[in-house]
Amino acid sequence: MKRRLADIIPRILLLIVVLTGLAACTTAKGSFCEIAPDLRYSQQVYDAMSDAEAARHLAYLNTGEKLCGWKR
Repeated sequence: MKRRLADIIPRILLLIVVLTGLAACTTAKGSFCEIAPDLRYSQQVYDAMSDAEAARHLAYLNTGEKLCGWKR
């Protein structure tokens, strides 16, 4: 009996870790794709952005493209 319990405990702990990781991938309101708007701006707005702002916006769009299938 003790040996069986010793075999089950690591599996239960692994299951808890996996389920916790899956829960961490969503926010209280939903996943990134559900709560993040697909932000597209006019060329004038892009021209007015600083390099740092443009880099952040590009990273945001790349995340949306990878996770949600947004098209540029």
